[in-house]
Amino acid sequence: MAFVLSLLMALVLVSYGPGGSLGCYLSRRLMLDARENLRLLDRMNRLSPHSCLQGRKDFGLPQEMVEGDQLQKDQAFYVLYEMLQQIFNLFRTERSSAAWNTILLEQLHTGLQQQLEDLDTCRGLVMGEKDSELGKMDPIMTVKKYFQGIHDYLQEKEYSDCAWEIVRVEMMRALTSSTTLQKRLTKMGGDLNSP
Repeated sequence: MAFVLSLLMALVLVSYGPGGSLGCYLSRRLMLDARENLRLLDRMNRLSPHSCLQGRKDFGLPQEMVEGDQLQKDQAFYVLYEMLQQIFNLFRTERSSAAWNTILLEQLHTGLQQQLEDLDTCRGLVMGEKDSELGKMDPIMTVKKYFQGIHDYLQEKEYSDCAWEIVRVEMMRALTSSTTLQKRLTKMGGDLNSP
C-alpha cells in the first residue's frame, strides 16, 4: 500500500511541471477550456441582441483592472479564480436552467468546472496563508460588486429572456477579459509559485 501511495505521489509531482518540480503552471488546457467556454456562450444565443437593446446596461466590468497591469501575480490569479467562480455560480442558478438549452448549459458548467479545478491545483500553492486576506482586497471586492450588480439586474428584470441575453453577452465580455488575464499570468512566468 505504501508503495502505491508513493507511486501516486510521484506521478502527481511529475505532472506539476518540468523536472517534477512542485511549480504550478497554467496549462494550455486551461486556455483551450476558456476558448471552448466562450464558444458555448456564443452558441447559447436564443434571441437577437438587437431585440433586447432597451434592456442594455453597463455593468461596470472592471476591464482596466483585469486587462491592465495593475495586479501583482497573486492578485491576478485570485481575480481570475473569482471571476470564473462567479460566472459558474451565475449559470448554476435554478433560474438560469429555465433560460438556456440544457445541453449547452451543462457543457458550459462542465467547462467552467474544469477551469476552476485546474486553478484549484494552484490555488493553495499561490495563496497559502494569504487566502482570507486576499479575499478582502479591493480587486476581489470590485469583482464581487460587479457580479452582485448582474444578479440585481436579473432580479429587477424578473429573469426575463432579454435580461438573460444581456447577461450572456456581458459574460462573454467577462470571459474574454479572464482569458486576457490568463495570458498575462502566463507571460508573468507561468509558474505561479515564483514571485
